[in-house]
Amino acid sequence: MAAEGGGKEMNEIKTQFTTREGLYKLLSHSEYSRPNRVPFNSQGSNPVRVSFVNVNDQSGNGDRLCFNVGRELYFYIYKGVRKAADLSKPIDKRIYKGTQPTCHDFNHLTATAESVSLLVGFSAGQVQLIDPIKKETSKLFNEERLIDKSRVTCVKWVPGSESLFLVAHSSGNMYLYNVEHTCGTTAPHYQLLKQGESFAVHTCKSKSTRNPLLKWTVGEGALNEFAFSPDGKFLACVSQDGFLRVFNFDSVELHGTMKSYFGGLLCVCWSPDGKYIVTGGEDDLVTVWSFVDCRVIARGHGHKSWVSVVAFDPYTTSVEESDPMEFSGSDEDFQDLHFGRDRANSTQSRLSKRNSTDSRPVSVTYRFGSVGQDTQLCLWDLTEDILFPHQPLSRARTHTNVMNATSPPAGSGGTNPGSNGNSITTPGNSVPPPLPRSNSLPHSAVSNAGSKSSVMDGAIASGVSKFATLSLHDRKERHHEKDHKRNHSMGHISSKSSDKLNLVTKTKTDPAKTLGTPLCPRMEDVPLLEPLICKKIAHERLTVLIFLEDCIVTACQEGFICTWARPGKVGLLSSQTQANSPSGTVV
Repeated sequence: MAAEGGGKEMNEIKTQFTTREGLYKLLSHSEYSRPNRVPFNSQGSNPVRVSFVNVNDQSGNGDRLCFNVGRELYFYIYKGVRKAADLSKPIDKRIYKGTQPTCHDFNHLTATAESVSLLVGFSAGQVQLIDPIKKETSKLFNEERLIDKSRVTCVKWVPGSESLFLVAHSSGNMYLYNVEHTCGTTAPHYQLLKQGESFAVHTCKSKSTRNPLLKWTVGEGALNEFAFSPDGKFLACVSQDGFLRVFNFDSVELHGTMKSYFGGLLCVCWSPDGKYIVTGGEDDLVTVWSFVDCRVIARGHGHKSWVSVVAFDPYTTSVEESDPMEFSGSDEDFQDLHFGRDRANSTQSRLSKRNSTDSRPVSVTYRFGSVGQDTQLCLWDLTEDILFPHQPLSRARTHTNVMNATSPPAGSGGTNPGSNGNSITTPGNSVPPPLPRSNSLPHSAVSNAGSKSSVMDGAIASGVSKFATLSLHDRKERHHEKDHKRNHSMGHISSKSSDKLNLVTKTKTDPAKTLGTPLCPRMEDVPLLEPLICKKIAHERLTVLIFLEDCIVTACQEGFICTWARPGKVGLLSSQTQANSPSGTVV
């Protein structure tokens, strides 16, 4: 569906839109904000961010929502499409002085109805570990700003870890922390561990283990966002210098790079199967990059200003099969594939086997979305003709996950049975089940238990392999019992230059020399995507886009967090919604 016509209609805020699945509708009574519902004066403030976690309580309403507005941080029960938001009763509310929250992330491994671990990054560089259920503040990292004085741009738990987390700053540096370790009382000294083109990694040199465990220096300018691959093995970073850099996180190897058409890259996300990465930024474009081929495969033009968030929708996809006898495509098999039922592994193995032996592979259409400073929401379909341009289209039946009210529910953020350790590097793998409710990728390491235990039990080697052991050392299977705390000492690597950080060669790339190369192909050299829909949905710039099972969540800089019910889900609202809804609802 093309964008609406010009004039007055372009300035009208949309409350619904239609795609092939049906009608998406804004639920005004399910809007979250500050309790007084007064629009926030966003001038000079940090972006509003939203984080989700499921605490798996017995009530069946285990979703929790955290968001920041200015100097304030709120923690609510999220009722989604089921009931109206109750803004009068936040579980926890915090107001900070002298600094503002900029980003946050829940640890999904440790979340329970009695306790959650929430990391919060701040504009002055600190990182706080809090428990909003117990209303406790556990620890403060970089408290004296001795590690980094610049704004925290992104903070995430390392997938599968209960104690390791990664923090990015506008200085262009990233730091690996362990919640069990303290920060020193003096500025840390570093020694070079590894360096490559436009990046370097240093260890912290001290007599006792302390934070940060590692310091990454990446590119030029601010490091705006990073995202872990679904299996936790790779790390995609986007920087103000316009580069996407993808690293093997454990071996600290650069896997591939991509350059924006112009300007900085602001956001990044992975496809659910780890085969594609989408970025957005100051060129007003979304760019699709193939992880396997390390090349740009498409660009999307629909926004009229900077793109602030990109995200894949794992709940809306289509599967085509060319031989009904080999894979019947029954509704039961289809739900197994998409909703992570018990037979998902066998279904996926059939599809993977077929891809390796049949010249007519099962094709997958990916859906992703983007929001920007132009206040517009765009939805995009990445289709077979873009993914496989040299492959003839088959006359196949198509099953589309239409997310209607009769669809069986997806799992409540449990394990991901459809994933395996080689999902990143094997193009034949099919799309895994949907992700849990989160604004980040699922925090579970999906490598085989045997290889993981061997990493844990093996002796720590020296050099780069020492870091590889470190990053996987305390990752746990989701169902394993908690064991004793481990000490992730990096040891000491002999080096005469302990704190010289200029060892990395920073070569400024001339944009004129990259344009037209595989690093940054010209617009006419790659397919140009048009948005499926492009709608103005807010008065202020949009800063949040999260795809959940029954709805889409967006947020704008005014501090309003909106719920868009998926097709067929509006009827699930309680009949008491109108009676219970707060007064002064803003649409």
